Amino acid sequence: MSARLEYAIVVKAKTRYETLLERFNTAGQARFYLSRASANAGTATDGAAEFEEYAQEHARIAAAVAQVQRELTGVVKSKIVERAFLPSFLFADNQLVIVVGQDGLVANAAKYVRGRPLVAVNPDPDRYDGVLLPFRPDTCRAAVQRVLAGRAPTRTHQLAEAVLNDGQRLLAFNDLFVGAASHVSARYKISFAGAQEEHSSSGIIVATPAGSTGWLSSVFNMTAAVEAFSGGDVRLAAPPRPLDDELLFVVREPFLSRRTQCGLVAGRLRPGQPLQLESLMPAGGVIFSDGVESDFLGFNAGAVATIGPAKEAAQLVQPG
Repeated sequence: MSARLEYAIVVKAKTRYETLLERFNTAGQARFYLSRASANAGTATDGAAEFEEYAQEHARIAAAVAQVQRELTGVVKSKIVERAFLPSFLFADNQLVIVVGQDGLVANAAKYVRGRPLVAVNPDPDRYDGVLLPFRPDTCRAAVQRVLAGRAPTRTHQLAEAVLNDGQRLLAFNDLFVGAASHVSARYKISFAGAQEEHSSSGIIVATPAGSTGWLSSVFNMTAAVEAFSGGDVRLAAPPRPLDDELLFVVREPFLSRRTQCGLVAGRLRPGQPLQLESLMPAGGVIFSDGVESDFLGFNAGAVATIGPAKEAAQLVQPG
């Protein structure tokens, strides 16, 4: 960013423990509920032990957030923002972003950060693999100082975008989903590479390079397993991965009928070669990104979505 960085936005998400307290008001009531639920279900799960795991997880994350704030003292002013407020939070050009949480929180935050430096902190390396989390609470200070000095190495991650014909726009770090909000079939017209079809399917996944090993990979795993069950010889060691400036789309469970086709089921989206979808659903059509269903675009009859690589990219700070 061209502006001088003067403020750090620390992004965190509610823990499972906090969500339970919101639901049951007190820790005692939450523990009692989980204990009774596991006993009544007759499972091997110990509800009380499960609650203690949630409490320990919360304590580690809370301690990590507090340590990050202490590390920033005297370096840069900071403010905590909950993940739930990201869609409406207005980031300024003089801000850098520090995410303290799991990998999914990095993906959720990156699409709103819009190219600002993002320092990702793993609050609990014993619990989280942290593929996107190269820093710990005790190493984030040095990372932030390098960012402020303009000397921090970054890794660029291609974002995807969905733009509606009314101007609404949604970005994605990992993937976009286009389909029906419920388990009914999604109906739409699909146009790609000069061809057009009418579809009835379980929706479309459009993945970035970062997201190609996630939800998208499950579709290819299913395809390989079904082909093997049918007597085919498919060995899919790894799903296809889009290049750095590409996206990859796959149609889930397309239904072949007199009205609907299933020829356009996968493809690579490059700059200048987008995917276009026209909704044929009177209600219940949605487009959401990175698994956050609450932040979505309505995709109902009359809506046309153009999907492709975004001009923006996420900049994740790397260890120096």
